[in-house]
Amino acid sequence: MGQLPSSLQFGSSAQVPASGLPQPVLGRVATTGIVPDAPCRGCSLHLAGVVTRGVGCGLASDGSQRYRLPMSSSGRQAPARRARAIAFYLPQFHPIPENDEWWGAGFTEWRNVRKARPLFEGHRQPRVPGELGYYDLRDSGVRKAQADLARAHGVEGFCYWHYWFAGRRLLERPFEAVLSSGEPDFPFCLAWANHSWTAAWVGRPFEMLQEQTYPGREDYRRHFEAVLPAFRDPRYLRVDGKPLFILFRPHQIPRVSEFVAYWRTLAAEAGLGGLHLLGITPPGLSAESMALDGTIETGIGQLLSYQSEELLRRQLWRSRATKVLERPALASIHQLLAHLPPIRRPAPLARAHDAVSREAMLPIRASYDELTAGMAATGPLPEDRHPCVAPNWDNTPRMGRWGVVVEGSSPALYAKHLESALERIADRPDESRLVFLKSWNEWAEGNYLEPDVANGRAFLEATREVLVERVGANEAAAP
Repeated sequence: MGQLPSSLQFGSSAQVPASGLPQPVLGRVATTGIVPDAPCRGCSLHLAGVVTRGVGCGLASDGSQRYRLPMSSSGRQAPARRARAIAFYLPQFHPIPENDEWWGAGFTEWRNVRKARPLFEGHRQPRVPGELGYYDLRDSGVRKAQADLARAHGVEGFCYWHYWFAGRRLLERPFEAVLSSGEPDFPFCLAWANHSWTAAWVGRPFEMLQEQTYPGREDYRRHFEAVLPAFRDPRYLRVDGKPLFILFRPHQIPRVSEFVAYWRTLAAEAGLGGLHLLGITPPGLSAESMALDGTIETGIGQLLSYQSEELLRRQLWRSRATKVLERPALASIHQLLAHLPPIRRPAPLARAHDAVSREAMLPIRASYDELTAGMAATGPLPEDRHPCVAPNWDNTPRMGRWGVVVEGSSPALYAKHLESALERIADRPDESRLVFLKSWNEWAEGNYLEPDVANGRAFLEATREVLVERVGANEAAAP
């Protein structure tokens, strides 16, 4: 990490001693390795309240490259210059009594990640986490390290998945710790994952573990009151001053517009100034029809819609076969096929195995390059629809041969995909130029930005390369 300069020049303002900077800025230097250096010449903005404008513009270095990293007046990183990147965050990696009962003592998704095996030649499994290891989200040090990594690579905040089942909450412990402790000092918002939990990933969708229900107005009030402390937290992400809240499947909420209207009323009564409500929806489902402020692309679901007609036709056939096997009497056959070990020797049998596997779509295999190119060709998005970028996908750790593998993802292709997403929203105001990253840490779906053994921080570095403006040598020189 570089050394903090003795003073900083803020445009036409006088130099300010570094020692006089607010503590949050100095703390950011100590914890992230991002060192404030000389800000851009002629800049009339402020860094952490030094100049009385809304957002500061400072230069920063990670020891190799120099980037613009805007800072908020509280000392937290403000939206990345090119877009406000928000990463979906799975709070699953800690044991809970319910998972102990359903899947065995101490279960977390790491169990599925560790036991994954390659199912065909070139299949990269298991995925092994890098510097963060097989972490436990009850550890505050882990949560801080995650936030430091995200901040240092241009991610504005985490969107924590939030589980509410008519008053029952699940997987709430990591976020509650973030909220109550005030740490990490990193922006966040919530997304209600309003879907039932079943045993579908082991071939038993008929086995209900936790049903998602919608009892009505009183439950909606209790739900709002449960998340109100988060909305009031100064770290909570806002759009035009309003807390951002996301609905995973808004179209499944009965009379969703009534739910939305009621929550807006409750927000006004609570003095929040309103809510900015988004829904994750397939194409063709408008925000207006649900009284939402906007919608978000479905990520991998949207990507897979750009497969060839032939692959889509074969996929439909496979989904029908899956439905036949996902019955109580046939579930054991479904799981036998799911975990059938691949034939690797002798070589002719291995090639035959892989050919049959591909033809039968066990698992489905699609090209990341082709899918992302198809999405890029669709042009600008409607003004109220936000892009969702997936760096990778392979959910065979959960699903076995019934999973989906998106092959050929790389930091370079992911950067191209992210760049395309930014181009589709380039003409939007800074405040509403949102891009969602799916996901930060969905390891059992092979859908993550966190470092792994194979790529290190390469996907994070690609994220920063696209999101954060690099500073040229002349501009970086001291004034």
